[in-house]
Formats: sequence, structure tokens, C-alpha cells
Amino acid sequence: MKGKANGHRHSRTRPPRDPAKPLPPSYRPKQGEPFMNPLMRQYFKQKLVFWRNEILREAGVTMQSLQTESLHEPDITDRASLETDISLALRTRDRERKLLAKIDAALRRIEEGTYGYCEETGEPIAIRRLEARPIATLSVEAQERHERLERTMRDD
Repeated sequence: MKGKANGHRHSRTRPPRDPAKPLPPSYRPKQGEPFMNPLMRQYFKQKLVFWRNEILREAGVTMQSLQTESLHEPDITDRASLETDISLALRTRDRERKLLAKIDAALRRIEEGTYGYCEETGEPIAIRRLEARPIATLSVEAQERHERLERTMRDD
């Protein structure tokens, strides 16, 4: 399959839906192995699915607590504190909702065979970056260029 990003071409093979071999528990992607091989794709898919499930679990806990907490506190200070807690929880859930969309997009890229490649240059994103931020779509260099450009635009 040929991929194209800003005129750069690179070939990748479409990942299998379910690799036959289970992922060894001690597996960690290494810089020297073939980039986005089936084991590596499975590793990042599991990491993303786990992260997604954790966010959904926490959202369920938050919703449960919001339904059980009462704003009918007799003390105005207690009520204000509770309202602040609820507001913070809702803002956190909203950020996590946006994060879920990015996780889902990363999972789609794994299925499409484009995961791990910079959207700007088409080059592989460093494994260390993907480990730290599995939803990354830009290499460190491209991200830094993007941030410099944003700062320049803001300063003008």
C-alpha cells in the first residue's frame, strides 16, 4: 500500500486484523526492529485500547457520583465546594472525551496501516515518542516546527 503525506511516499503493508501469535507479556518495541511490524502494531493497539477503557471506566464512576451527590447541602460553603468539584469533574470528562476521539483516530490508523507515521512528513515517528504519547500524529521535529509557527503567529 502506498501512503502519501505532503508529497512524500513510503510503502507499508496493511496490518492483519488479528495476528495469530499473542503478544508476549514482556514485549516492548525496540528501535532496531522493523517499524510497525505486526507485534509492534498489536502492542500499540493494546496500549490504546487499555487507555480508552480506563477513560470510559473513570467516566462511568464520575457519572455515578454525579447522580448520587446532592446540591441540596444546607451549608453554603459545602454547596459551593461541591459545585466546584462537579465543575472540575465535568471539565476533566470533556477533555477526556476529546482524548477518546484521538485514541479512536489512532486505532483507525493502526487498522489502515498509517499509525506511527508523521502526518506532515510521512516519516516514522520515534518509538520513544509513541510510547510517551501513543496518539501522536507528528514526529518530534514536525511538532516543534508546528509549535514554533504557532508561537510566531501568536506573537504577530
